Amino acid sequence: MGTRSLRLMGAHEIRMRLGGISRQRVYQITSRPDFPEPAADLVQGKVWWAEDVEAWIAVKRPQITEPDK
Repeated sequence: MGTRSLRLMGAHEIRMRLGGISRQRVYQITSRPDFPEPAADLVQGKVWWAEDVEAWIAVKRPQITEPDK
C-alpha cells in the first residue's frame, strides 16, 4: 500500500491557489461533479488532498501558474 503525504487544502487555500477568487466561486467550483471528492468534512469545513486539487487545476485551469513552493 502506498503512502500519501498529509498535504490538505481548505476552501481558503483553493481560493488563493485559483488567484483570489470569491468564496462563492470556490463553493461553485468545489460543488462541480468533476471536482475531487473532499478528503474529510470537518467542523471548520471540507478539506481536499492538495495533489488532487493540483491535478484538477492542471487539467481544468492550465493557464494558472505553478504554486509557490
